[in-house]
Amino acid sequence: MPPTLVDHLASCPTSAHVAEYWAPLLRKGGFVEFDDMTPINHEVLQAGFALRAGSLVAWRNMQLVTEYGVRLVGAHTDSPGLHLKPRQGRIAAGQDMLDIEVYGGPLLSSWADRDLGVAGRVVMRDGSSRLYATRHAVARVSLLAIHLDREVNDRGLVLDRHLHLSPMWGQGEAAFDIWLANEIGVDRTDMLTWTAELVDTQPPGFIGRNQEYLASARLDNQVSCWATMNALVESTPSRPSMAVLFDHEEVGSASATGAAGPLLEHLLERLSLLAGNDRDAFLRMLRQSHCVSADNSHALHPNYLDRHHPLHAPLLNHGVAIKTNVGQRYASSVESTAPILEAFERIAQTPQWFSSKNVVPCGSTIGPVIATRLGIETVDIGIPQLSMHSIREVCGRTDPDVLRELLVAYWH
Repeated sequence: MPPTLVDHLASCPTSAHVAEYWAPLLRKGGFVEFDDMTPINHEVLQAGFALRAGSLVAWRNMQLVTEYGVRLVGAHTDSPGLHLKPRQGRIAAGQDMLDIEVYGGPLLSSWADRDLGVAGRVVMRDGSSRLYATRHAVARVSLLAIHLDREVNDRGLVLDRHLHLSPMWGQGEAAFDIWLANEIGVDRTDMLTWTAELVDTQPPGFIGRNQEYLASARLDNQVSCWATMNALVESTPSRPSMAVLFDHEEVGSASATGAAGPLLEHLLERLSLLAGNDRDAFLRMLRQSHCVSADNSHALHPNYLDRHHPLHAPLLNHGVAIKTNVGQRYASSVESTAPILEAFERIAQTPQWFSSKNVVPCGSTIGPVIATRLGIETVDIGIPQLSMHSIREVCGRTDPDVLRELLVAYWH
């Protein structure tokens, strides 16, 4: 049985955890792992995958790319949050403090007065790496008491990114790297370097009178990761199909493992060459290809109805939305939308539509990045959610399954 969305969310506190989570499931499903430091071989064409840090690419039927091109589904593994700086050890008011750096655009106030754990990756001196995540709270960003800031409810909470977001994590001047070594059960001298980020310790769960909603950290964009990988692993697509989970979308995608980097382009070209194409045929193959960028959309907020255009305001538990923007913040076009509309018809679903109100700036996704870098027609879609970029987000309970079914239909 494939993992449930709740299992996925509970097991994946960081982007690296997302990529590593699916690797054994792919191997069990008959996918051959491709190490891109070695020559590629034909056995990976039918079903293969490549893992690099917090990014994962998996595919089926790539031996047929010359005739059909490839259908891609892209999502991103990272979420906004608070990451630890590489040197720690500051003390303030008798408390051991963790110095953080803001990653992406989190809703900062949601990180305050929460019980926070730590998760990340350690690189060992022997070249190996290991993931870790505390299952208990070790840190907290405490808000100032209202008695010391009596106008806060009227004026609004303002948090200085440098002064107000450092969590306290104990007393006693314990060095972070020594604590981390003890936490993962290794000798400090065997650790070469590490990454760490703060994570919510409250597990995902269903809420509502009839459990209509799913509340969890990292719904943006791990819902799309789960639906994409689930659809690829559990279905048998008849055409060349590829799932691409990129890291670093929340900070612009410009990295070796982000959508603006060469990871996907290089892999596609190597697979195309293995299938017998030359460079000209590879470029023609891209022209036949199509991409779905899956990233959550903004649901109509019942307390802020004025922030949406009424005809482009997706509702929770009403299915997947197609996202459009004439300024190319989303990649959807009349041409690129056609294949996903056909997939909606196959599952007897009607799409919702999202377009930002003209006075509200539009966010973006990996969709325009892939379309620009590879010249592939791309459509942006996503399930609606509330509290986007909060430490704890909310979506409809039924929508993730609709997205998974839609992607199965798209690949067929």
